[in-house]
Parts: sequence; C-alpha cells; structure tokens
Amino acid sequence: MRKAVRVFVSILAIVSAIGVYFTNRLMYMKKKEDEFILKREREAGRIIDEEYESLKKRDVLIPSPFGYDLKGVLAEPHETNRYIIISHGVTESKYSSIKYMNLFLERGFNVLIFDHRRHGESGGKTTSYGHYEKFDLKAVVDWLKNEIRPELLLGIHGESMGAATMILYAGMLEDGADFYIADCPFSDFREQLAYHLKEEMNLPAGIVLPLGDVFLRFRDKYSIREVSPISVIDNIRNPILFIHSAKDDFILPYMTEALYEKKKGPKMLFMADKGLHAQSFNENQKEYEKAVDEFLENLVVRPRMDNPDPVLEND
Repeated sequence: MRKAVRVFVSILAIVSAIGVYFTNRLMYMKKKEDEFILKREREAGRIIDEEYESLKKRDVLIPSPFGYDLKGVLAEPHETNRYIIISHGVTESKYSSIKYMNLFLERGFNVLIFDHRRHGESGGKTTSYGHYEKFDLKAVVDWLKNEIRPELLLGIHGESMGAATMILYAGMLEDGADFYIADCPFSDFREQLAYHLKEEMNLPAGIVLPLGDVFLRFRDKYSIREVSPISVIDNIRNPILFIHSAKDDFILPYMTEALYEKKKGPKMLFMADKGLHAQSFNENQKEYEKAVDEFLENLVVRPRMDNPDPVLEND
C-alpha cells in the first residue's frame, strides 16, 4: 500500500510539474524590453527620433475591463475621420508598431498604437494570446470612438498575436472596424502549440496539451481551445487583407491561407516572398505597401464611394 501511495504521489508530482512549467511558459513568456525594441528599430531606420518627436501626438491611458490601464500613443497630424489602430505581436510593444504607424500616416490616417496587457507600459499579469486581449482591443476601439466620434472610417492592423487578437475581437465580439489587416496570424492556438511542442521539444501534443489546458483553466481561467481565430472568421463581413511570409517557420503560412479561404465577403491575400516570421514589411516594404494600397483602394475606399455614408461624406 505504501509503495502504491509513493508511486501515486510521484506521478502527481510529475504531472503537476509539467502542468506548471507549461502554463508558466504561456502566461509569462519572456518579453522584449522597450529599450531593446527602440534600439533595434532605430538601427534599422524604422524609427527616426526627430520625425517621431515632431509628430503631433499624445499619450493616452485606456481602462481595461480587467482593472488595469493600457498605455498608448495617439498620433493625429491629419484633419480627417480616418483612423487605424495597430495591434502588436507577442513579446513586442507599441514601439514595434511605429513602422506601421508611419505607413498609415503617409496614407492620410491618424493612428493609435498601444501596448497589450503585460507588455510595454500596460498593466496586466498574464499573456493569453488573444483571449483577454480581444476584450482590451474592444476597450481601445470603444475609447477611440468615444474620444473622437463614433462615425469614423476605422481600420485595425494586427501582427502575429495582434492579428489573432484582432480576428477574435471582430469575430467573437463585434465587427467593430470598417476594415482589417491581418499580418501572420495563427489560425488556431492549439494547433500552433502542437506544432511547436513537436518541432522544439519533441513532446507529444496529445498528452501535454490536455494536461496543460487543465492547469491553464485553473490558473488563468480560459481554455486553449477558446483561442481559435478560424472558428470565428466567417462572422466577419468587413474586408480583410491577409498577409504572411512564404518562408515563415514560426507561424506557418498555411494558417493564413486557411483563414483567407474561410473568410466570407471582401478579402485579399498577399504572400510575401522574403522574410521569416513578422518580417513581411521589413523584407518586402514596397510590395507590402502596394498590397495595402490596392486593398484600401479596391475594398475600402471605392466601395464607400459607390455607396457613400452621408455622415462621412460631409467630413
């Protein structure tokens, strides 16, 4: 009997250790510090201090429904009703969004960049890869519409986790923007984790994921299965531009292709030739900008000209 108890206790200890380790890796993934991101972006020429400092902008604090503040920067150099929100990837911060901010500022949009929970200068204790972040994104959208006015021509650009968050927000909560740009999203978090367990750790996903999910439900109150952009993509009716690098080996390109195929209504796909994960803009800037311009012209601006909104038309 004592031997059986010792075996049971040993198994329980091993199971608990695996569960805690797995969920720690998810909830507390190591982030990049703002100083590192700023140095990287400056050296690559994607942040030019003089231009950024001279930009008409203001710091903003947006209350999260979970009791902390989201730190953002709202750049408003243009007298326009056109705004776009940038949703960054995991381990990054609002400063990695500045390259996208500049892209849209050049196209006449005002831009809001912000730090996701537990990133940059925002509050929040854990990262949930879109589950809680989608509610924060809703808070950002609602704040912007309340701060400026409800009748905006509003877009959201998301990269990696930020793109998955954006799709979850639009598909599960409300189709709250007029257009979306999804750069290298995962289509299903469980599938994404299974791929990395096999590639990086050679661990059986069929055993580790159910166990990890039990611990995640207990520790962070959500399930891996709930983080599934592809399960909600067909709820989104407004236009989406899907972007991915054909050589991405972190989030595989087929995930974006699957999202594109399942999306109903207006959509466009740009598969970049060069670059690994989240490098489509950095390695293919001209082609990236061309895809954005074609998307905006053909699926956002032109349809509005054909069917003008009286409120927006008079701005």
